Amino acid sequence: MPSRLKTLKPMVSTIKPLVGRMPGDEKARDQQRRDTAPWRNWYKTERWQKLRHAVFLRDNYRCQRTGELCVGKHPADNSPVANHKVRHKGNPELFWDIDNLETVSKAVHDSLIQSEERKAELYD
Repeated sequence: MPSRLKTLKPMVSTIKPLVGRMPGDEKARDQQRRDTAPWRNWYKTERWQKLRHAVFLRDNYRCQRTGELCVGKHPADNSPVANHKVRHKGNPELFWDIDNLETVSKAVHDSLIQSEERKAELYD
């Protein structure tokens, strides 16, 4: 009687990737950041939405770095972003402190502020 070959279960899905994410893969980058920094989920809470709205109202929707009116809708360069003046690094007191927040335009946040933060990381 001829023997039958057994099929092997696919093992590809169980192997961890050996390389990082593809450049420009924002979805993978966001997932990686959520996995390594659980506090990032605070940005999805209703409490955060109310706090950032209060910051925008307090600052009259003006970028505190340039004076530009932030009236665009995300992802426009002139859309408002609630920026932490002092990096909180997961510290809830700094994260939720309204006095540690400022309104900036998305363009300023994504260029000037991100550049400042990258430089600061070199000295941390």
